[in-house]
Amino acid sequence: MLAKRPLDPQQALVVDVITKYFHLPKPPLWKRLLGAKETLPAPGMLPTVKNGAKEPVAAVDHVSFTVARGEIFGVLGPNGSGKSTLIRLISTLLKADKGSAKVFGIDIAEDEMGVKQLISRVSVDAAFFKKLSPMENLLYGARLYGVTGPQATVRAYEIMGRLGLKRSTYAEPMEEMSRGMQQKVAIARAFLTSPILLLLDEPTTGLDPRSKRDVRAFIEELRDSHDATILITTHDMEEADVICDRVAVIHNGKLVATGTPEELKRSISNSGKLPTLEDVFIHLTGEQLIDVDGAKVPLSG
Repeated sequence: MLAKRPLDPQQALVVDVITKYFHLPKPPLWKRLLGAKETLPAPGMLPTVKNGAKEPVAAVDHVSFTVARGEIFGVLGPNGSGKSTLIRLISTLLKADKGSAKVFGIDIAEDEMGVKQLISRVSVDAAFFKKLSPMENLLYGARLYGVTGPQATVRAYEIMGRLGLKRSTYAEPMEEMSRGMQQKVAIARAFLTSPILLLLDEPTTGLDPRSKRDVRAFIEELRDSHDATILITTHDMEEADVICDRVAVIHNGKLVATGTPEELKRSISNSGKLPTLEDVFIHLTGEQLIDVDGAKVPLSG
């Protein structure tokens, strides 16, 4: 069960200049002479690497923002912009090289277990026991959070039903389910423990339009009925526009804009016609949306 500890009543998440470096092999000399080196961070901005064998690259570069309690906060950015790395840092799966983050006042570096008790995470590449059924995977996850068997079973039936999973699939092996169906189970598993901070890394990828609508409705219900705060990364600009109270745009590891969808639209408007969030994204990043499978996301309108 969750440990009894005082929680920050106002700020669910405070991220303060958090930074994460990855050390990548240097490109061959001929590539560097042709300009490939220009894509790497400027020398002097990053830690020195002995022997010059590898180039340190900032996947998340001095990012700062706050998320209020009960807020749905979106993080938008091109592939490789650092969104998923940011989620992994907050969920304690990675350790930051600089900066800090606090979940309801609890420092992720100083009290990792305390933070884990307050959060749940859904990623686009969620892992399961593939030989087990959705129900078995959910009940196993529930036990890790101290939720009793009978209580977890009732809630698992309720959540999977709300997400549109047919009862005939509850006992089937996960390996026989489609990617979209597996993603629904991942979302159900995260919702099952009623976390007060839910980290969703592209949760609706692979879902059909109706399933996406079901998930969006459930996210809003979780926020409104269970006092949950949600941080979501997505490539779906319509999704971000509809459900996010505020959004942050990340490009090349840096935070380039933060605000409500309306504020960001108005910030680039040069006429009476309000641009779309997709227009904002392309204006700020100079890139078209690409989904996790490498396909271009069609622009609306």
